[in-house]
Amino acid sequence: MNKPLADLMDLLGLETLEDTLFRGRSEDLGWGAVYGGQVLGQALSAAEQTVPKDRAVHSLHAYFLRKGDPSRPVIYDVDCIRDGRSFTTRRVVAIQHGRPILNAAASFQVAEEGFTHQDVVPASKGPEGVASETSLFRKYADLIPEGPLKRRALADKPIEVRVVDPVNPLNPDIREPVRQVWFRANGALPEDPRVHRWLLTWVSDSHFLTTAMLPHGVTWVTPGMQTASLDHTIYFHRSFRMDDWLLYDVQSPTATGARGLVTGRFFQDGVLVASTVQEGLMRKWS
Repeated sequence: MNKPLADLMDLLGLETLEDTLFRGRSEDLGWGAVYGGQVLGQALSAAEQTVPKDRAVHSLHAYFLRKGDPSRPVIYDVDCIRDGRSFTTRRVVAIQHGRPILNAAASFQVAEEGFTHQDVVPASKGPEGVASETSLFRKYADLIPEGPLKRRALADKPIEVRVVDPVNPLNPDIREPVRQVWFRANGALPEDPRVHRWLLTWVSDSHFLTTAMLPHGVTWVTPGMQTASLDHTIYFHRSFRMDDWLLYDVQSPTATGARGLVTGRFFQDGVLVASTVQEGLMRKWS
């Protein structure tokens, strides 16, 4: 396991303050705000640490309320609102500077047998033969402006990212609103399935909303663009491992009212393991 992955696992593990109160440190990725996947992953971590291990999360629904401050830790207050025979529900509020920045609800279920079906696995290139995102950043390092973003782009990563047919963010062309990305942790992970779910939650906000920008020839670095995740939902269907390749198949069915909608599916070895939905702000100031 490389150091960035070990650091990410520590970031998502949280510090216990009370039985239902946790504190997580923040990571500054150079964007001037906390990465949404960090708050999502930490919120799920906080909720899961109040639930028996024989109950796995099957859905997480979250609203982003305010921009997070990357220079300050985040407090997670968990409300144990229901413990039923089959399902357990938790509400989590993420707090900074005395104000909520995220409100989330997570539902957990005991393992049960039942009807099973899934979508057909989409055709995709890779991951073999697809360049890593970090290697592309390093190849074009001279084109990236100096600053924190450049340092983060060129540094070793906790998760290897391979984007199929990537877009040049500084000179984007117009494309259909679809994207495929391969993810794999840069090192072996423990058996605890909760760790793998926290990491998938962390990456699920990556390369997501930007898919809705593809038909418009803009990216999040286009001058005048204002983007932000408004909400985020994850459905966990089946077990998986983050230290093996996962395909993230993303599409955007619509954009309107300065908002874009994206949906995603995570596949591993032909199995649909998780689904995601997000609506985000896409506003271009003239």
